Amino acid sequence: MSATRRQILARTGGSVAGIAFTGALSELFTGSAAALGRGAGYGPLVPDPAGLLDLPKGFRYQVLSREGDRLRSGEGPVPSNHDGMAAFAGRRGRTHLVRNHENAYDGRIAVPTARGLTYDPAARGGCTAFELDGRNTVLGERVALAGTAVNCAGGPTPWGTWLSCEETEDRTGDHGYTKDHGFVFEVHPADPLRTGAVPLIALGRFQHEAIAVDPRGGVVYETEDAFDSPFGLFYRFLPRRPLGGTGSLRAGGELEAMRVPGVPDLSAVQEPGTVFEGVEWVPVPDPLARRTPVRLQDYGPGGITHAQKLEGCYWSGASVCFVSSYAEAADGSAADHHGQVWKYEPHRRRLTLVVVFGPDTDVRLPGEAPDNICLAPGGGLMVCEDGDGAQHVFGLTRRGEVYPMARGAQNIGTPEEPAWGEFAGVTFAPDGGTMYVNCYTPGTTFAVTGPWR
Repeated sequence: MSATRRQILARTGGSVAGIAFTGALSELFTGSAAALGRGAGYGPLVPDPAGLLDLPKGFRYQVLSREGDRLRSGEGPVPSNHDGMAAFAGRRGRTHLVRNHENAYDGRIAVPTARGLTYDPAARGGCTAFELDGRNTVLGERVALAGTAVNCAGGPTPWGTWLSCEETEDRTGDHGYTKDHGFVFEVHPADPLRTGAVPLIALGRFQHEAIAVDPRGGVVYETEDAFDSPFGLFYRFLPRRPLGGTGSLRAGGELEAMRVPGVPDLSAVQEPGTVFEGVEWVPVPDPLARRTPVRLQDYGPGGITHAQKLEGCYWSGASVCFVSSYAEAADGSAADHHGQVWKYEPHRRRLTLVVVFGPDTDVRLPGEAPDNICLAPGGGLMVCEDGDGAQHVFGLTRRGEVYPMARGAQNIGTPEEPAWGEFAGVTFAPDGGTMYVNCYTPGTTFAVTGPWR
């Protein structure tokens, strides 16, 4: 395969250009994120002499953890496939970091089983948790959830826990599993034994990706990254005990799927600013998918609305935003796109296509396949890229200015055909002074500090 322009830029240290983000970016930011950066970015990326992570001048990184190293707890090696992550405030200025490991049945390094924290001993995924001091020194690193499968993303709750999502529909007996998978698990960042390894079955059994919780009423929004057509759905869960704190989601509730009347596939919508009023929510007939996957169940004459590669999800002000990473008609989608960000306003039952990602003229340029997204404390978004060629964390301002914040430098290919692992799990410390981010392969967790605005 010939080198793409992205690969050439990565090898030469050139700046990233040619990204198109079209739409009303200001709609994605509220509160502290409304007053966005003055000038885009922090300058060009500087090649890292150590060959790990390229950053702008003035920024530096610490490697908190790498796959294959020993966990500080002594429970075994650091698992592979570092994915979704969130940071939580601890006591005495400390930070707790919870990290997913998206190990399937053939994952390279499994999450070690741990007493009281293991759901299915035959499964290799789960979560690990760090305790960091104010200088990002690792004070502790341990298993927080084990025996789960394909823990991709998730999301934090208003009461300070992490919801870890299994991106699979495998059943008992598949790949030697002893239990059904495809659930959400709650993880307490400081004391995982408080939450244990209990599936939140009322939130459904499907290929979960990410979650966002409405802090006003406790409604949980969920994305589904289904692997084949017809693709995943966008869900909301109405808990019986809204905002009840740790363990409250075990009390059950009602799972519903989003229906946009007349729109069976969101990929068919191509124009930023397109608005749909009167969005409907339809009860899921069988949330546990005992016989039929949730996305394929009968939702009545109006059908249901699908979308390919539903990934990142976050709450902003009075709205929930979610990402469709890409769509390809060849895979079964209605149309092609390089990434969309949608905004749903619950109080108005209104859905808006806010942003369309993509290269200006060349599909090989950066800017396609947005995955994990987080709000930056100083304003704007940080976007993890999951496409071909060089992999970046991009910053995105309210005015639509795009800048490279980080670039992976660990070549997992060959000198002739280089390749780089995707970024995942971007999140910020509670005080906003550190950006944490994972390289998926080889599994590496970075803490990035510098002159944040």
